[in-house]
Amino acid sequence: MDVPLWLALLVVGYLGVKLIRPPWWLIAVILLGGFLLADSVLASVVDGFIK
Repeated sequence: MDVPLWLALLVVGYLGVKLIRPPWWLIAVILLGGFLLADSVLASVVDGFIK
């Protein structure tokens, strides 16, 4: 069964918000931080660390 990555992330994100109920500002900070990190110089450092 092939599930697209965007669908899996959407389901996991929805369930995480429903079950854990983090504050909305924390969700916004995580999303904005990830977006800004992906477009920065540190992205290559994080990519090398993960691999």
